[in-house]
Amino acid sequence: MTTPDHTLDALGLLCPLPVLKARKRLSGMASGAVLEMVADDPAAVIDVPHFCAETGHTLLDQNDTDGVLTFIIRRK
Repeated sequence: MTTPDHTLDALGLLCPLPVLKARKRLSGMASGAVLEMVADDPAAVIDVPHFCAETGHTLLDQNDTDGVLTFIIRRK
């Protein structure tokens, strides 16, 4: 498993805030750095992969553990 360089807690935030916060955090990170984001908005399952595809970031992993979604994203 990839060890994240940064973490982002987006628990309790609703669409589009998890993606907006991820965009802001990723913009301040070095190319190739890894962000781990946790969220509990069910829409994030669709929004985060779409965001990565549109922006060129790589979604390394995602999982759902009892409604807590974890996304591992590598900055382009």
